[in-house]
Amino acid sequence: MKFGIDRLIEDAASRAPLEGQRVALLAHPASVTADLTHSLDALIAAGVNVTAAFGPQHGIKGDKQDNMVETADESDPVHGIPVFSLYGEVRRPTAASMETFDTILIDLQDLGCRIYTFITTLRYILEAAAEHGKAVWVLDRPNPAGRPIEGLTLREGWESFVGAGPMPMRHGLTMGELGHWFIETLGLDVEYRVIAMEGWAPDEAPGHGWPLGERIWVNPSPNAANLWMARAYAGTVMLEGTTLSEGRGTTRPLELFGAPDIEAGRVLAEMERLAPNWLAGCLLREIWFEPTFHKHVGQLCSGIQIHPEGPAYDHGAFKPWRLQALAFKAIRRLCPDYELWRGKDFKYEYTDDVFAIDVINGSPLLREWVDDSGAEPGDLVAMTRSDEEAWRDRRGASLIYEG
Repeated sequence: MKFGIDRLIEDAASRAPLEGQRVALLAHPASVTADLTHSLDALIAAGVNVTAAFGPQHGIKGDKQDNMVETADESDPVHGIPVFSLYGEVRRPTAASMETFDTILIDLQDLGCRIYTFITTLRYILEAAAEHGKAVWVLDRPNPAGRPIEGLTLREGWESFVGAGPMPMRHGLTMGELGHWFIETLGLDVEYRVIAMEGWAPDEAPGHGWPLGERIWVNPSPNAANLWMARAYAGTVMLEGTTLSEGRGTTRPLELFGAPDIEAGRVLAEMERLAPNWLAGCLLREIWFEPTFHKHVGQLCSGIQIHPEGPAYDHGAFKPWRLQALAFKAIRRLCPDYELWRGKDFKYEYTDDVFAIDVINGSPLLREWVDDSGAEPGDLVAMTRSDEEAWRDRRGASLIYEG
């Protein structure tokens, strides 16, 4: 199969509308061609007049390890063009940076999760392009989590940099498809084009969204180390709103969770007692780990690793958001007074006076379900299922690919 960048580089006719244009590129380390040439270098080598570049969260180099670590503007040392940070002094492109180009190419590998900030940056670029009369092209890439839909829809008033709009946690769209959805939902008047992938088959094993064995995985952000993380991320990202470690400071971040003061075996047994069907489609393994930085640094943690891989992996059955929610519920059942949530003094993605877990989920509903001693797994399913079904209908007009 071919990604959008490869089709654009190989086909001079597809690049023809860019002739005479000043072109910008929004990219990160995973913005590479099939032979691992960075898209910036490949576009300039193909004769595209690239006059500026933009970097999302973690920077165009992907060098910023943790969340909420900002990147400064810079000048590209090889090509001499300005590189504007969209995770530094600003989150939205400035009027001055918008004047450096006529068309912007967006070539970002996404993870298929609402909270992954690259889709918010896509929205902000589209809004700025509509305001300034610029064209936007998305060089499309796979959604490695595939087409499944899962999670509560973000409620009105809960928009943030990790909540780009009213969609569930797992949206099942590519960046190109999300662009269509944003334009329709926001009523934007913008010149928009998708350089679609060729041969993307999101329902096919073994990748179920990612062309496993055909394309090399390059981290789109420092802790997105592999396909298994991408599959688990819609659940494990919620750990950022808790006191539990999500595995930062280990070699398998966002594939595991734990803390020094929990007993993973008891937690897992309680999860199996509460809702065994929510654990389907993967294997769970009790582990010990000691983070070298971040939460519980230097402390031995009891935890659980999620393995959405191998013969046990069932793409349709695996529900990472439900699985992680169930872990929270199990801990609350075992230890009702456990300090599970990060407090309101933790300004998650620059929000103020709210729980990080609520910002992540786009409402307090998940936290309230966990904390309600009388709430059962079926109650969360009842809340969530209608959101998921409604999103399946709403996203239909934005789909580009079958499957």
